[in-house]
Amino acid sequence: MLDQFGRTIDYMRISLTDRCNLCCKYCMPETGVEQLGRKDILSYEEIIRLAKIFAELGIKKIKLTGGEPLIKLNICHLIAELKAIPEIEQVTITTNGILLPKMAKDLISSGIDGFNISLDTLDREKFRELTRHDQLSSVIQGIDTLLALNFENIKINCVPIAEVNEDQLLDIANFAKNYPISVRFIELMPIGMAHDFTAIEKTTIVSMLQKEYGKSFPWSGQLGNGPATYYSFPGFKGKIGFIEAMHNKFCMSCNRIRLTANGFLKLCLQYDKGVDLRNLLRNQTDDASIRAVIEQNIYKKPQEHHFNDGTTIESQDLRKMFQVGG
Repeated sequence: MLDQFGRTIDYMRISLTDRCNLCCKYCMPETGVEQLGRKDILSYEEIIRLAKIFAELGIKKIKLTGGEPLIKLNICHLIAELKAIPEIEQVTITTNGILLPKMAKDLISSGIDGFNISLDTLDREKFRELTRHDQLSSVIQGIDTLLALNFENIKINCVPIAEVNEDQLLDIANFAKNYPISVRFIELMPIGMAHDFTAIEKTTIVSMLQKEYGKSFPWSGQLGNGPATYYSFPGFKGKIGFIEAMHNKFCMSCNRIRLTANGFLKLCLQYDKGVDLRNLLRNQTDDASIRAVIEQNIYKKPQEHHFNDGTTIESQDLRKMFQVGG
């Protein structure tokens, strides 16, 4: 499936819910948010129906996101159904890890291909301050559980933020040093609550890591579906990756689309351009017509974002990150 700029679109992020069992400062306001009603969120049956249509169009890889996707009941059933779609090669999940200690075994049995675990600090008090919950031990236990089960595709996602967790980045990197885990440092994007914080650039982090661990070497292998660039460090069992949406824009190789929890097909993080697929589903629109609408919209996927050049975007999306699934 190609868009108007010749990019192959084969990767879809599906948000299962806008709810979360954490309340991270750069994601949600302390007062909470007005959450979607149950009837507003796509059912598993609707998600599976859409996934089959997307698969026919060329989507091969699916990432389940939230909010926090593991709070959804019977998620293992959904994963198994998605994995059963012949054209789908991979189903992975992004989670904060809190529920992994009790769910990891069932998730693996359902066929999940990979876990991305969000973790910004290993300091208990800083974790509590940043997430507004005292759940660090559960996250660590979740990672330990996956390792004990010999699960191989584990990634840790860390958002480096000035004056928040810059003194924790080496500790997070140690996961890649000590275990076959990929640690990715993801550049903060100016969406929603993140406007109040300052990102730490890749060059600063690489300098910090090289000072501690020695010279890094670019690694050209493929470890995921997205735009991360990876590095090897001496003695590391895993890799260190960087995703720089702001300072190293990768829009021209973007291969992804997003489906929000309430069924909006979102074509780019910055824009509100897309289409309400929930409305089509619930108005008894046939699969062929839905497929045609999806094709038409994906073809119009925007060329690039303009977060970092001061350009005013008329169709800028005002959704917060937890509402679009990252």
